[in-house]
Amino acid sequence: MSTGWEVLPEAPLAAHLQMALDEVLLDAVAAGRRGPLLRFWGWTERTLVLGSNQSLGNELDLDAVKRERFVVTRRLSGGGTMLAEPGRTITWSLCLPGELVKASSFRESYALLDSFAVAALRGLGIDAGYRPINDIVSPGGKIAGAAQARRRGAVLHHTTMAYAMDPHLLVQLIRLGRPGVTERGVRSAEKVVSPIAALLPGVTREEVLAALLQAFASRWPVSATGSLADGDLDAARSLAAAKYSRSEWIQRLP
Repeated sequence: MSTGWEVLPEAPLAAHLQMALDEVLLDAVAAGRRGPLLRFWGWTERTLVLGSNQSLGNELDLDAVKRERFVVTRRLSGGGTMLAEPGRTITWSLCLPGELVKASSFRESYALLDSFAVAALRGLGIDAGYRPINDIVSPGGKIAGAAQARRRGAVLHHTTMAYAMDPHLLVQLIRLGRPGVTERGVRSAEKVVSPIAALLPGVTREEVLAALLQAFASRWPVSATGSLADGDLDAARSLAAAKYSRSEWIQRLP
C-alpha cells in the first residue's frame, strides 16, 4: 500500500450518504484496506448536520428548518451543528492512521490537520489563524470548524468551511442562545461567521478548492487522485439506509 495520501475530488451526494461514507472510509483505514485519504464533499441539498452528542430539540428551530427546506442529519463525530448549502460550502474529510498524529495531543491534532487550510487562506490573502480547539478564524470571525471521531487506531477529521453564508439564516435555524428544552446534549457555541466570499470578493469557490489542494500537497505526500469504489458507495448506501437516515439516529438523545 502506498504511503502517500489519496485525494478524492468532490462527489455530489445526499446528506445521509455523506455521513455514512465517512464511517465506511474510516473503517477501511482502520482495517488497513486503505491508506490515508483526503475527500472533498459535494453537497446536493441544504443541510444541517448535528454533532453526535447533540439534542435535536435543543439545537434546531424545527419550524424554520421546515420553512427553509433543510435536511437534518447527524454525523459520527462530536462538536456543534454545521450548516451546508450546495455551491456555498466547502467540506472535506481526512481519514488516516492514528500513527500519523501520534506526536500530537488530541487538541493539537486539530490544528495540525487543518494547518494546510490556514496556509491556503493566507495564500489567498486572508489573515487566517487557528482558534483552539477546532476553529479556523479571521479577525472578522469564524471561517470553518472541524470535528473528529477515532476508531480502532484510525482518525476521521472533517472540516466545514463557509464560502458564502447568510448569517441571518444561521440564527433562524440554530437555536443559538435560546433556552434549552433538555439538559442533555452539547450546545453549539455562539460565534460570528466570516464567509470567504465576504472577505475576498471575486475569489471563486473553485479557486479556494485549488488553493486548499495545493497547500495540502505541499505538507503531505500525495500519491494519487482517486475515486470512490463501487464497494464504498454500496456500503455507504446500506449504512445510510440502516442508520443515518433513520429517525432513531437523527432524533436520539445523547
